[in-house]
Amino acid sequence: MRILVTGGAGFIGSNFVSFLLQHYPTYEVVILDKLTYAGNLLNLTEELERSNCTFQEGDICNPLQVERAIRGCQAVVHFAAETHVDRSIVAPEVFIKTNVEGTYVLLEAARKHHIQRFIHISTDEVYGNALSPEGISRPSLETDPQRPMSPYAASKAAADSLAYSYWTTYGVPVVITRCGNNYGPRQYPEKQLPHFILCAQEKRPLPIYGTGQNVRDWIHVYDHAAAILTLLHEDGKLVHGEVFNVGAGEERTILENACTVLDLLRRPRSLIQFVPDRPGHVRRHAVDTTKIRRVCGWQPRVRFREGIEQTVRWYQEHPEWIAATRARYDDFVRRVFELEAEAA
Repeated sequence: MRILVTGGAGFIGSNFVSFLLQHYPTYEVVILDKLTYAGNLLNLTEELERSNCTFQEGDICNPLQVERAIRGCQAVVHFAAETHVDRSIVAPEVFIKTNVEGTYVLLEAARKHHIQRFIHISTDEVYGNALSPEGISRPSLETDPQRPMSPYAASKAAADSLAYSYWTTYGVPVVITRCGNNYGPRQYPEKQLPHFILCAQEKRPLPIYGTGQNVRDWIHVYDHAAAILTLLHEDGKLVHGEVFNVGAGEERTILENACTVLDLLRRPRSLIQFVPDRPGHVRRHAVDTTKIRRVCGWQPRVRFREGIEQTVRWYQEHPEWIAATRARYDDFVRRVFELEAEAA
């Protein structure tokens, strides 16, 4: 099988490529990535040494670049997206262009080339707060209405709807996944856990929004990769045109995560710094994964305590990756770290 992986130089995409080639070493993989601030070829050092894994620098919003990358592929796994909520509040137009227009360009190419499976990687952010239709707090179901609470979440909800429409209208074999918060090696330090880890290593304050009681469901990136790989090979009659939640049932508050990281790195909890809450901050993200467990037999295997210990060790053992990533910080992340340094 020849697979196009968009956004394959990013955190989740690169881990998926690695996981895929470990389990299916004869598959051909084409990676299409724009190499924005979060895309990093250091994430693919070993994979790109293989003759059956190739990289093309390109933008999913560019039909010609997508056409070149998708030619000869049987499947698409679509990770490429702008994903940081805080950035979407500052610059929503970038999210609309990449996440909506880019998905449209890919779907059109998939339709033209008769792609056999198109896995659209979405997010539990599209549900907003995890609530029943009656307003009772509980993990989100695939059938729950979408109530996005940030421009990022809204752009992904729009992309989900567009992807589904290509299944119902054109028969493009779309599968939509909505995953909880990922963590693991090689995650760009704008996201919560790597940000906490790097701040703690350098004895900088760990910023906590509001009271720190907002809850997220955390899943190790390897478990997410395994879920996608399962959906890639499942019988199309069971998965085409379907939405699948992916999560580990590991719900934790921001404050709990900060305390865990500080304890693992033997740093004082006095480094915790409460900051004003961000606009539209979702109180609870959690997903019900009954459907993917029942249909595909998938289940998460990495418990949070094991996974966070492994993740902290990875950042400790890869100072060269941190140094190279820091050299590529854009103004957004640089300002965040400068503000924290001043507060310290």
